[in-house]
Amino acid sequence: MQPVALAGTFIFFLFLVIALLGPLIAPYDYAAQDATQRLQSPSLGHWMGTDNFGRDVFSRVLVGARDVFYLGGIGTLLAAVVGTSLGLLAGYVGRLWDEAIMRVLDVLLAFPALLLAMVLLATAGPSDLNLILVIAVLYIPMFARIARSMVLDLRTREFIEAARLRGEKRSYILFREMLPNALPPLLVEASIRFAYSIFLVASLGFLGLGVPPPNPDWGRQVNEARTFFDAAPWMLLFPAAAISLLVIGTSLMADGLRHVFGPPVARGSR
Repeated sequence: MQPVALAGTFIFFLFLVIALLGPLIAPYDYAAQDATQRLQSPSLGHWMGTDNFGRDVFSRVLVGARDVFYLGGIGTLLAAVVGTSLGLLAGYVGRLWDEAIMRVLDVLLAFPALLLAMVLLATAGPSDLNLILVIAVLYIPMFARIARSMVLDLRTREFIEAARLRGEKRSYILFREMLPNALPPLLVEASIRFAYSIFLVASLGFLGLGVPPPNPDWGRQVNEARTFFDAAPWMLLFPAAAISLLVIGTSLMADGLRHVFGPPVARGSR
């Protein structure tokens, strides 16, 4: 793996550790307000300063990483499981199943991701479960297209024909013979989609459709900080830097995986 990709991998796992340990190592209660400490600049007592309610920005950034990994990770995992299963089925069975599944997924791809997410969340209401489901719905088509492409390439191979001649069940052929060969591009796609989901969660938080208060959503922190940027730029800079670093690090890691495993068979650019 290239040095740049290794750096991205280090950043990703650093934030993963922060997400796991953030609530334990945060020096202050992320929701505790102190009017006497409003808009304090970064110092030894408050490494990233305080916000307009006197809350410690460093503690809020640390704890905010948890929701990013929780929502983005589970949403991406759900999209990978459902999308891969649909793609395997569509590619192997073909005919009507293939046509029906892929046309439905094409409809989802026709809408801009952020716009579709806003419509769904405005209808269902923002919550952890709804955010996870929205992420999954947005990214299922990408995994399905890659899995289908791999199946179309593999189903005429000799080892698949041998499995059919042995009388193996369809589920065995799909998940024991084909899926392992499709895993490398699917892993690359999962890392790319997780990077996108981080930015999506932050964008929805900025628009007021993210994690409900009092959880310290990074996107909402950036939105709340706009009013106070002239007096307290650290309120905006630190959560924005966390979003940027994690997205860039995850993208670099995904690029490294792509070079190791080879490019995905299909690509969506949402």
